[in-house]
Amino acid sequence: MDIDLSEYGWSGGAAPTDGRLGRIVRVDRGECDVIAVEGRLRVISDSQRAQDLVAPATGDWVMVVDDPELGPVVARVLDRTNTVSRRDPSEAVVEQVLVANVDLVLIVHGLDRPLPPGRLERFLVVGWDSGAEVAVVLTKADRNGEAAVEVAAVVSALAPEVRVLTVGMGSGAHEGLHEVEALMTPGRTAALLGESGAGKSTLVNALIGEDRLEIGEVRSSDSRGRHTTVSRELLLRPAGGLLIDTPGIRAVGIWDAEESLARVFGDLEERAVGCRFNDCAHLSEPDCAVLAEVAAGRVDIRRVVRYRALRTELEVQREREVDRNRRRAGGRRPRR
Repeated sequence: MDIDLSEYGWSGGAAPTDGRLGRIVRVDRGECDVIAVEGRLRVISDSQRAQDLVAPATGDWVMVVDDPELGPVVARVLDRTNTVSRRDPSEAVVEQVLVANVDLVLIVHGLDRPLPPGRLERFLVVGWDSGAEVAVVLTKADRNGEAAVEVAAVVSALAPEVRVLTVGMGSGAHEGLHEVEALMTPGRTAALLGESGAGKSTLVNALIGEDRLEIGEVRSSDSRGRHTTVSRELLLRPAGGLLIDTPGIRAVGIWDAEESLARVFGDLEERAVGCRFNDCAHLSEPDCAVLAEVAAGRVDIRRVVRYRALRTELEVQREREVDRNRRRAGGRRPRR
């Protein structure tokens, strides 16, 4: 029986004719699993190719052709509608695409641990920078109802327009799950982001209705979990919609996210309009409107420090990218 690719999110009309259309549901080193009309294919793919070419990622739409010696191979990656990306933890100026072509980013946080505002801000920047809808899902609410209220208030204070959904993760019924299910419509792709042990795999299993993903234990000492999800895998829900679980993220390096940074810290940027200097760094400059708000008790200085750190991170990233491109082009780095 042929697979209806519209269930996997295809909405591009007639399929291209230079191969077999398919969507990548899992990427391994040098190979990937692709859903095509005829079913699931194991396909050769060079995921380590040069940075000026598009390396296939989970969620990509691709054209598959048959090589006489290698078998099915990825011929090309179709244009992406968007990506969820971060700065590669091992490289200073390399973008790491986590997943591609998503409609919804679910930031998952377990209520058995504190929620550092800085980590939430970084996840919000990554989510919003994709252009997808963003929502926060608080799991394990059955263990700590008071924490659910407190953390929801933190999220609402930082991002009042973001929906906050609370789900109990105990055995049996998952209280609040229906609110997450309401976001999952046929053909819509949701990517889950969060730390290890946050409850992402448990949430995916609950939304699918079966235990498809391994669930790891969480240490009682610090509520940290091991990485039971080791790759990004796209799963089809029987009730419609698609889910991409991702390995737990420790380092949330932002990538080329100027507009999203402004959205997360819009309140500070609005206040900065009143600063005497246009390039005010909000450190010790005279007539700094932001620091005046801090002195008046209306702005938390810790939030200003996080804003400065993220903005500096983006500026350094851009400078290094310029130097990297210059070296690639054969130019010399200017003396300082």
